[in-house]
Amino acid sequence: MSGGAKSSGALSGLKVIDLTRMLAGPYCTMMLADLGAEVLKVEPIGGDPIRNFGPWSSDDRLKVLGGYFQSINRGKKSIVLDYRKPEGREVLKRMVVDADVIVENFRVGVMDRFGLSYESLREINPKLIYGSVRGFGDPRTGASPYMNRPAYDVVVQAMGGLMSVTGPSADQPMKVGPGIGDIVPAMMLAIGILAAAWHAQRTGEGQFVDVAMYDGVLSLCERIIYQYTLQGTVPVPEGNSVSFICPYDLFPASDGWVAIAAPTDNHWAELARVMGTPELGTDPRFATNNARVRHAPEVRSMIGEWTKARSKREIVDLLDGVPCGPVNTAPDILDDPHIKQRDMIARLEHPGLDRPLPVVGSPIKMTGTPTAVRQRAALLGEHSESILAALGYNHDQIAKLASDGVVVLNHPVANKKG
Repeated sequence: MSGGAKSSGALSGLKVIDLTRMLAGPYCTMMLADLGAEVLKVEPIGGDPIRNFGPWSSDDRLKVLGGYFQSINRGKKSIVLDYRKPEGREVLKRMVVDADVIVENFRVGVMDRFGLSYESLREINPKLIYGSVRGFGDPRTGASPYMNRPAYDVVVQAMGGLMSVTGPSADQPMKVGPGIGDIVPAMMLAIGILAAAWHAQRTGEGQFVDVAMYDGVLSLCERIIYQYTLQGTVPVPEGNSVSFICPYDLFPASDGWVAIAAPTDNHWAELARVMGTPELGTDPRFATNNARVRHAPEVRSMIGEWTKARSKREIVDLLDGVPCGPVNTAPDILDDPHIKQRDMIARLEHPGLDRPLPVVGSPIKMTGTPTAVRQRAALLGEHSESILAALGYNHDQIAKLASDGVVVLNHPVANKKG
């Protein structure tokens, strides 16, 4: 659906308090918002740090929402609250009373020191689901010796095994481009929260849900463990190939690169036919996957000679019956009819721009309760006053909270004019 879609999602009625910042936590709560949950983003006085990260368009007059923040905080409301102060903690506790979920991604013990631990908040709301995503998890679910260490995407990609099998060769491990050390654990936390919500609906019991970023990346790399325990070999980077499937690789085109995978004998026979060498489909050196693996350099050379004389589009069209796809850039993706038909680009209002901002939409498609990017990311503190009023604070009480620096109602950045 477009950025202006207003239909109720499957999680309509689920109230989420979002204390997260940076990437992992906000991505988790973004998924819940796209599915229809009401997400109240509680930000510190200066806001989530990524508000200031950009990137910015050259024609953005205001620069109040960077692309990074807009993309993963769409569909949420924003309240600015200093819960280091007792009055701020009281506001947060009021929010918890009728909330279903609270999510945070601070280091171990931060919320406990504020008197806002899972155990304390459970006393207020026994049905509360408390979700956390940290580098090395929480001692409630397993006290890692690393639990007090900070972590970022690059750290957990390294530790979780992903870099050990990524790169051009065994001598050059490499980070994967997207921040999947944050995003994969975020997705897993969203799944855990939904499972806990189902349990709470049936039993009235909330619980603590925890995902360690390290664990999330390891689960993504599950193959390397059984390869080692079964064969005694340590998997290493193999470039764009897979050691036990051939062909399964990138090949040069006249205008870029294409990925071709022909793991089954039928796929290989079709690929050989299209290349004009149907006899290779029955040649004992290549007829089976195991045979092709033994002759992998020769197989890759033959395919590469054929592909490099053709464009990406020509190769993909010719190999209609073989798993094949172009290496797409961002412009390629935006122009792809699949992306348009699947509604994978949402267009959001972006303060400071005279045009909508395209961002990636939700890949989760549902027929009865469609997912949607329902609104742009909130300006800092944009909903502070309305959230406080809904909690029962009157005008004078809200004004005092603001004058005491507990909340921000009219943040100068949020109200910057072009």
